[in-house]
Amino acid sequence: MTLADELKARGLVEHASAEPEEILRTTRTVYLGIDPTADSAQVGNLAVILLMKRLSDAGHKLVFLVGGATGMIGDPKEKGERSLLDEKTLAKNTRALKAQLKEILGTKVRFTMVDNADWLGREKLIPFLRDVGKHFTVNDLVKRDIIRKRLETPDESISYTEFTYALLQGFDYFVLNEKYGVDLQVGGSDQWTNILSGVDLIRKRSGKQAYALSMPIITDASGKKFGKSEGNAVWLDPKKTSPFSFYQFWINQPDANLETYLKVYTFLPLPEIGALMELHRRNPGERQAQETLARLVTEIVHGPGTTAAVAAASSALFGGTPFAELSREAREVALAEAPSVFLTKELIEDGFSLAEALVAGGLAKSKSDARRLIEGKGITLSGFPIQDPDQKLYPGDLPEGFALVRRGKQGVLILVLK
Repeated sequence: MTLADELKARGLVEHASAEPEEILRTTRTVYLGIDPTADSAQVGNLAVILLMKRLSDAGHKLVFLVGGATGMIGDPKEKGERSLLDEKTLAKNTRALKAQLKEILGTKVRFTMVDNADWLGREKLIPFLRDVGKHFTVNDLVKRDIIRKRLETPDESISYTEFTYALLQGFDYFVLNEKYGVDLQVGGSDQWTNILSGVDLIRKRSGKQAYALSMPIITDASGKKFGKSEGNAVWLDPKKTSPFSFYQFWINQPDANLETYLKVYTFLPLPEIGALMELHRRNPGERQAQETLARLVTEIVHGPGTTAAVAAASSALFGGTPFAELSREAREVALAEAPSVFLTKELIEDGFSLAEALVAGGLAKSKSDARRLIEGKGITLSGFPIQDPDQKLYPGDLPEGFALVRRGKQGVLILVLK
């Protein structure tokens, strides 16, 4: 299977300026632009970053452009203008993104990092309008989907700053083509017309052939685009989204998204994805596809060691692994992520009310609520259903100093003997 066939089979091609086979027939220098509007990428960005890695693995050269200049403007969105960030914030975000890319791509992937502030910050207005602006018509720009929607929506408008974004992105491609020999730009399909701006500018100014390729926008279970503006961002930075929460995001995906996410976010060969999905269809309750997806994506972002710890913690909290069998690292993850109640030996020597522990740990609103949950067989202690609303906790109930209380499938509480 050729690279073009592989990308199409994985659903990674939505638009292409020529046949993908033609574009990828020879070695290209590819670029992806990222505006530093936050100090971390999120899973929507990760999809196209991994597309870049696939291209690198096939022998293509990579250039990542961080938009230190275009980030001060922001590309037009469907509703309202983006908040303008100051230079200090953009510089901080740019440094964070560069470090994050290096972590995700690993030491084996070689790439060049550039910042468009290096040339756009020095560009003078009159030469820019003469050499770049003359190649864009207002007639063409107002037909672009987002600009057209903004112009047609009552009480909406679009600033000249946003209106000129396409010129700046097109000029970026032109500069990279001249300086680094970049001849292919990739991005999400929502950037398609902006990407084509660079292709057209290079052809008009230099007479050279450059190419463009976009991938579909990856959406969440409700069909929303991933991103901070949608309020559903899952961050790659462990300080913003913990590795445990990141793992949980993937392992809790509904069946409908699994095959798409496995193709986009993992490097599992397509035949293996097909076999895994067949096993999943035969026995969806085992959730083998979800576990594979969560493990592979978390390993890409957070590394194998962290992934092993969060997977073990997840299995103890929501699966069948006894809590006492966890490694120190996995136990620390579980204690950091799940609510805990600390009990002293003196406190439980003569018995401590389980109902009170449920209230203290947030699994019940009150003691009467806790008693109703227990009577309704909704509470387990160390895997055993509890039926007595007056159940007491004793030191022997916390072997190795820990015990796990569950409420249904998702409610968990760790009891810790101090």
